[in-house]
Amino acid sequence: MTDQSWTVYLSGEIHTDWRREIADGCAARGLPVVFTAPVTDHGASDDCGVEILGAEENKFWHDRKGAGVNALRTRTLIGKADIVVVRFGEKYKQWNAAFEAGYASALGKRLIIQHGPDHAHALKEVDEAAEAVAETPEQVVRLLTYAITGRL
Repeated sequence: MTDQSWTVYLSGEIHTDWRREIADGCAARGLPVVFTAPVTDHGASDDCGVEILGAEENKFWHDRKGAGVNALRTRTLIGKADIVVVRFGEKYKQWNAAFEAGYASALGKRLIIQHGPDHAHALKEVDEAAEAVAETPEQVVRLLTYAITGRL
């Protein structure tokens, strides 16, 4: 085991409890991990820009303000992360997750990508940038365990 605390950024879909599953699994193994993530309240994430900076009549500029305000958080936390985990869910296309994977890769961050087998072809370029591609939160926990402790 290492004395170092690891920072793991959890990017991706917000409609399931995969983040909690990974955090609980790492806690059960006693791993020294601090988790960070984007804002997962969908409404707050969509409306933060106009709530803080003022209303926009045009939806494009409404979304653009929100994206910029959210980037203050996401780009800062990705920059501080030791490992970035990006999950692509079943129901929605997470363009933001793909962007965050690319951003993390450009920064030289270590990537774990998680998605089901149905997304393998669509995400082949994203997968190629990753050190590992997992299908389940349990596999992500096992990958983090091995990276941090060197033990299976």
